[in-house]
Amino acid sequence: MGATGGAVWGRTEQQDFRSRVRGTLLGAAVGDALGAAVDRLGLEEIRRAHGPEGLVDLAPAHGRRGAVTHLTQLTLFSVDGLIRAQVRRDTGAWHPPTDLHRAYRRWAATQRDWGPDLRRKDDGWLAHEEWLYVRRDPARSLLLGFGDDTMGTLDAPKGPGEDGPEAAARSAPFGLLVGWEPQLVAQLAVECAAQTHGHPCGHLAAGAYAVTVHALARGDSLDGAVRRALGLLSARPGHEPVSEALWHALDAVRQGAPGPERVAELAGAGTAQAVLAAAVYCALVAEDVRHGLRLAVNHGAPSAATGALAGGLLGALHGETALPPAWLAELEGRPTILELADDFAMEMTQGPALHTPASASPGWLARYPRGV
Repeated sequence: MGATGGAVWGRTEQQDFRSRVRGTLLGAAVGDALGAAVDRLGLEEIRRAHGPEGLVDLAPAHGRRGAVTHLTQLTLFSVDGLIRAQVRRDTGAWHPPTDLHRAYRRWAATQRDWGPDLRRKDDGWLAHEEWLYVRRDPARSLLLGFGDDTMGTLDAPKGPGEDGPEAAARSAPFGLLVGWEPQLVAQLAVECAAQTHGHPCGHLAAGAYAVTVHALARGDSLDGAVRRALGLLSARPGHEPVSEALWHALDAVRQGAPGPERVAELAGAGTAQAVLAAAVYCALVAEDVRHGLRLAVNHGAPSAATGALAGGLLGALHGETALPPAWLAELEGRPTILELADDFAMEMTQGPALHTPASASPGWLARYPRGV
């Protein structure tokens, strides 16, 4: 499907794609919200608080059930940045990593401002959503990485030692660029991850995750999608820890009934590759989305990140209708996520018709301005 090249999409293709976009973003957010209540608690602590089976339902975090963390906030700004990059493509000033950096800088403003400044028209509509102006324990690497105008690159990354899962957890939207070739999706995800996570494991895990989502969004199986990511990883220097973690996840599927101890062993110390491997494993062995997400959050590593990564995979694989309705009903920001998902699907399927000089929609360009 050559979405970015202006291909004609049939109605069935459009509906399937929209369902996968919605599923990916909502799934990642639900996984994030489920894990937020137990993030970085040990398994025994989780069991003491929630019973012998651990956490099985949404629980209060940040003052409410269904609250999302900074991981979902940044994922939404990833989507916003990708739409803005497509809109700016018509101007000839097309450099997606720069557009993503500008989007992440808009997120950084939500972490220091009291609320949206409606006078800043170039911010677009997402940055005017008041509910996003809350701090949800963002990692210091994120605040530093997006704290000024200097953009980290692969040659000069921000956070050269950062190998946590935060960059991977904001990278699902790159995989939804179904009109792009997988290697370009990987490159964009890696370059954008280097804006905060300069360690090879930190940005290569983001690339691997984006390529896995990409294959799922194109209709591949999860096992096939992971193997596709492994194939692309093998050509990149420093890939070995990420590749080994993903192979470990694939091998673990054949080792009998899944349980929290196996997930905890995969998630390890919470590095990007370990959390990604745990999320992949949970998605592979999941009986359904609810089961997969419960597995993904009951361990001592970063539960919100593991839940977000697993939720993005399951949502891309199965689409919106497979997500637990009761959890979606309580999900913070759900209307915004749905609106943004549908805007992304529209931009990727209708593309230039929304913003070329001959047919530009003033409303669309107000939502996604061509300015910074």
